[in-house]
Amino acid sequence: MQRYFLTKPYENEKEVRLQDEQYHHIVRVLRMEQGDRFYIVFTNEKACICEIKEITNEEVVAAIIEWENISKELPVKVTIASGLPKGDKLEWIIQKATELGAYEFAPFIANRSIVKWDEKKGLKKKDRWQKIALEAAEQSHRQHVPLIHTPCTFKELLALSKSYEHKLVAFEEDAKQGESHQFVQALSQVKDGEKMLLIFGPEGGLSAQEVEQLCKAGFQTCGLGPRILRTETAPLYTLAAISYHLELMR
Repeated sequence: MQRYFLTKPYENEKEVRLQDEQYHHIVRVLRMEQGDRFYIVFTNEKACICEIKEITNEEVVAAIIEWENISKELPVKVTIASGLPKGDKLEWIIQKATELGAYEFAPFIANRSIVKWDEKKGLKKKDRWQKIALEAAEQSHRQHVPLIHTPCTFKELLALSKSYEHKLVAFEEDAKQGESHQFVQALSQVKDGEKMLLIFGPEGGLSAQEVEQLCKAGFQTCGLGPRILRTETAPLYTLAAISYHLELMR
């Protein structure tokens, strides 16, 4: 069944009313009729099956039939912080990492980022990123749409990191030297509901100065196996590993 996210929390209502884009998608694209069903997700991550009661010229009215009791979210809240990469790589990261369970995205301007962030043009790009996350969350039947932060400076990223219980930075020099324990050790210590911040450099990697500052801010460097991964591949690798360790191994 199709899945739609509302912009409000559940407040004990027995029915929902969908308008605008969601109305158009239900009525014009999917051509649903009275009695058809779909999923609704509220902002407090409560999801339910709804059945269409009425379709007017402006809205779809649907009754809440059944609640979804199985959590679709990772046990930990993972934020992916990527140094701004070239082209549409960040769009790829957002789409696929949302499917894999990322909770938030915090792109940042790294020393070796080739892309320059334009505040004036950036709003449209950020809106596009958020739409990509929404569509990926619908497709993968998530109960949460990841928030996409406006790209920040490295200094702002360090300030943001203070609210996280676990902080890791993927560092290719560690991978080259065969380091393979820090990531596993971190996953063995994390508890359900805690927040984890994972940092990845842009195409040229993080500078030694950036890594030094991250370590001083409480980050742990880690390798991701013996192979050097691309900037768009590394976040997906870590999320898959987190899912395996915290979901499939239980």
